[in-house]
Amino acid sequence: MTILKNYNRIILSALLAVGFLAFVDIAAIATDTTGAEVYGVAIKGYDPVAYFTENRAVKGKSEFAYNWNEARWYFSKAENRDLFAANPKKYTPHHGGF
Repeated sequence: MTILKNYNRIILSALLAVGFLAFVDIAAIATDTTGAEVYGVAIKGYDPVAYFTENRAVKGKSEFAYNWNEARWYFSKAENRDLFAANPKKYTPHHGGF
């Protein structure tokens, strides 16, 4: 009986360790902002500034694109792109929600 309890503890400990390592790895990927490469379009091409200035979703245009945080961001007008460029963290989704 003691051997079975020890075996269960070992299995549980191993599963918890693997789960923790997977979580840490995902968290590290989500917060990595050091690279300069662009990997895709952020928030499906919608203008992040328009959510604040127009209180609605507005599709961005490629002519008003801006590269930031390994993604390409589209804006509906140049003014929104410039507002974003001055302070991207003010307009981007928090907690990696894009």
